[in-house]
Amino acid sequence: MSRRFIAMWGDRSGSSGCRGVDVSMASGRVDDERRRAVAEVTIVTLPADSELLNTLRAAGSPRLVLVPDDTEPPIGGDALEDWVRLPADPREVHARISTLQLRATARPHPFIDEHGCLHVDDRWIAIPPIEVRILGVLIAQLGQVVGTAELAAEAWPGGLSSASQLRVRILRLRRRLDALDLELETVRGEGYVLHHR
Repeated sequence: MSRRFIAMWGDRSGSSGCRGVDVSMASGRVDDERRRAVAEVTIVTLPADSELLNTLRAAGSPRLVLVPDDTEPPIGGDALEDWVRLPADPREVHARISTLQLRATARPHPFIDEHGCLHVDDRWIAIPPIEVRILGVLIAQLGQVVGTAELAAEAWPGGLSSASQLRVRILRLRRRLDALDLELETVRGEGYVLHHR
C-alpha cells in the first residue's frame, strides 16, 4: 500500500507532491506554481509493495521505502530512492522526502560520452574533438572559472599557435551549447565559466 505524506508546503486538504494515502504532517499554504514544481515522491512498504518498487525504479521515479523491523532493507536503488526503518519518526520521513524531492528536481550534470557527444538530461549534441577536450575541463569545473591557459593546454597538448584559436573554439561551443541550455561566459582577464542557463 503506497502512502502520501503532506510536506511542509502542503495543506490539510491532501494536495502535495507525494502520491498515495494521506498521512498529514504539517500545514501551511504555498502558491500552486511551487506545488507543481515539487517532484512527487511515492512511499512504498516492503515486502507488500515490492512489485510497485520495481516499477518505480524502472520509471526513474523518486520513492521512499518503509522497511518493517523484520524485513531486510532494499538493495540496488539509485539517488532517487531512500529507505527508513519502521517505526519511523515523522520528522525523519519528512526530511528524507524533502531530500528526494531536491534530488529529483536538481539540474542534470552534463557529460561527454565515448563518441564525443555532450549529454544534458535526455538531449545531446555532437562535439568536435578539440572542443570535447575544452568542454571536458569546463564540465569538471562546472560553475567555476577555468583559466585560458588551462583550456589551451588541454585543447592543444602540443602547443597553441595563437590565442585567437581558443576564442574561435569558444565561440563555436557557445553556439552549440545553446541547444542544451548551457552557457559559456567570459570572465575578462581570467578565463571562462560553464553553467546552466
